[in-house]
Amino acid sequence: METGNHSWGTDFTLAGLFHYGQVDNFLFTVIIILFAVALTGNITLVHLIRLDTKLHTPMYFLLSQLSIIDIMYISTTVPKVAANFLSDTKTISFLGCEMQTFVFLSLGGSEALLLGFMSYDRYIAICRPLHYPVLMSRKMCCSMVACAWSSSSINALVHTLYVFQLPFCGARIVDHFFCEVPSLLPLVCEDTSQYEHTVLMSGLVILLLPFLTILASYARVLVVVFQMGSGKGQGRAVSTCSSHLTVASLFYATGLSTYTQPHSLHSSGRDRVVAVLYSIVTPVLNPFIYSLRNKEVMGALRRHLG
Repeated sequence: METGNHSWGTDFTLAGLFHYGQVDNFLFTVIIILFAVALTGNITLVHLIRLDTKLHTPMYFLLSQLSIIDIMYISTTVPKVAANFLSDTKTISFLGCEMQTFVFLSLGGSEALLLGFMSYDRYIAICRPLHYPVLMSRKMCCSMVACAWSSSSINALVHTLYVFQLPFCGARIVDHFFCEVPSLLPLVCEDTSQYEHTVLMSGLVILLLPFLTILASYARVLVVVFQMGSGKGQGRAVSTCSSHLTVASLFYATGLSTYTQPHSLHSSGRDRVVAVLYSIVTPVLNPFIYSLRNKEVMGALRRHLG
């Protein structure tokens, strides 16, 4: 078995998402449209929250941070996918692959933690409203955002540095459309089973714990709302929680399926579909789920358009 060297000039080859058939031209067009919709929706939401003073609250501050993450998150993968599809080359440099892995892990971890903090914000607002100004002060919101960014960046840096000092074999063909840790491990020329346990633990902490926090927070919110006895309030709470849980479940479930399985159980075709869901579809859905069902955001949009 041949071991590749570690020089910066040694490129990786991305297998890509498409194979240049008629159907792939259609799928490529769909991906580009989703990319444009994600950018438009998230940029609009960030702009609205910045301009409208009625949206200068902890909930919308966290939501603006989520939109900023989603803008960068989808921009980490789609432009490279488009460039590879439109050109004759599918290569990505060693440094480019390393940077893409680090940025993607950092942003994915930040989004996972931030979604958990957002559910905690709703829990405090509904279940402990008198304590809300103290528990969700501007300082606390900034601390949450800083915690999400810093902890996910440290986690991403550790994994990126470790993976890219491992020996890679042969042609370095990454059977995926972007560089991420699970797609790189099959190229390593040594046993990675021990390291996969570390990836599993990181996935459980970064993905599973926030998801359990969301489930617990929304369960408590629904209990409190139903105890109030307001039919209108109950319907609105169920509608809001169900839509948020749908997007959160999509993001966490697909992320967990990728980062908590050994690479021997991965299927390249399935991995690409799953990766499209959490890297492209979720950033498209987030701004619409959190804004179209929100009267304050729609009111701000109407005011600024009018």
